Amino acid sequence: MNVLFFLTPKSEVAHLHDDWTLRQGIEKLERSGYTAIPLIDRQGRYIGTITEGDILRILKKRYDMNLRAAENVSILAVERKVDIHPVSVDATMEDLVRMAMNQNFVPVIDDKKIFIGIVTRKDIIRFCYERYVEKTDSDKK
Repeated sequence: MNVLFFLTPKSEVAHLHDDWTLRQGIEKLERSGYTAIPLIDRQGRYIGTITEGDILRILKKRYDMNLRAAENVSILAVERKVDIHPVSVDATMEDLVRMAMNQNFVPVIDDKKIFIGIVTRKDIIRFCYERYVEKTDSDKK
C-alpha cells in the first residue's frame, strides 16, 4: 500500500520552524491542540518533533518556568526526549505500523529529505480495521 494514500499533506499539518523562538513554539502547540508537532527548517527538511513534555522540561530546567525568557530562546534549544524518525515516501505498510506503535503520527519525507506530511496512527488503525472487517466478512461466506 502506498504511503501517499494515508498522507496528511504538510499544508494541513501544524508544524514549527527552526528559526522560531521557544515562545512561538509554545503558542503554536497551544493553538493546535496537539501534544507533538513536527519541526522543519525553512528549506522544508524534517528536523524532529517537539512535544509538550520537551517544552515543559526546558522551561523547568533552564528558565525557571519563566515564559518571558522563552521569547529569546531558539526552538532548537529544546532537547527532545524521544527522536521521532520519519519514513520515506516509499515506505511499506509494515514500516508505518511499526513506527505508529510508539507514536501518534509518522512524519514522511521525500527522496530529498523534504517533509511532505504525516500519516496518523488513527488512519493506520482505520485501514487495518477495514481490512480486518473485510476478511472476517469474507470468511463468513
